[in-house]
Amino acid sequence: ELFQRHTFIPLWLSYIVLANGLCFRQSGRCPMLDRPVFFLLLFPVSAVFWWYFEYLNQFVQNWYYTGVDYGPITYSIHASISFSTVLPAVYTTRMWISGTKWFRQRFYGLPPLRRTESILFLWAILLVTCAGLIGVGLWPDELFSMLWVAPLLILTSLLHIAGQTSMFSIMADGDWRPAVSAAMAALICGFFWEMWNYYSLAKWSYTVPYVHRFEIFEMPILGYMGYLPFGLECMAIVELFKGQCLSGRQN
Repeated sequence: ELFQRHTFIPLWLSYIVLANGLCFRQSGRCPMLDRPVFFLLLFPVSAVFWWYFEYLNQFVQNWYYTGVDYGPITYSIHASISFSTVLPAVYTTRMWISGTKWFRQRFYGLPPLRRTESILFLWAILLVTCAGLIGVGLWPDELFSMLWVAPLLILTSLLHIAGQTSMFSIMADGDWRPAVSAAMAALICGFFWEMWNYYSLAKWSYTVPYVHRFEIFEMPILGYMGYLPFGLECMAIVELFKGQCLSGRQN
């Protein structure tokens, strides 16, 4: 019991190393060895990334923590280290999924998304999703799903307004692999997050309105749908950070 509440970090560091090992066994390459500095920097980026969702959760109160009776400084340090494993875990899982033969063949050449070049349409998406995110503070039970959907649409619309590409641009060409692999990676990680959380002494529990029934571990079964856009958000942040790292290196 003395050590059990501190097992989150070694569990997920082990998962990340294992996922890198699976990638290396598959192709002779893995994120940990290909770009070690970039991969290490993902950890602090991940901590900031998840603290953003912790902030949004203050409005919707969809999850809360028990067994974390630390002081504010100790809690902040412990939580930040735990949050730092999110992006590396999802990113490495996605790389492993993308490298499997069955996945490469199955999700290429699917029907393309309809492409739009309308700046007005992109601005409309941006304004509506920003309004929805603001509305979370006013109607948290009705708009709690915006916590997961709005950041993705805001980031994507900003990228397209700036003339950059996103996973939706690639899907418009009929290649669904980047988006599907990101969603699947988050869902796989989500399964392990929920499973390892279930019997933990330091854990989170859910209070999700309208859909809080038929739980798998602590999570309502419909709640797992939130992992799908979350995976896209994770990869959008990773790709944005990777682009900044590459441009900084060139400069």
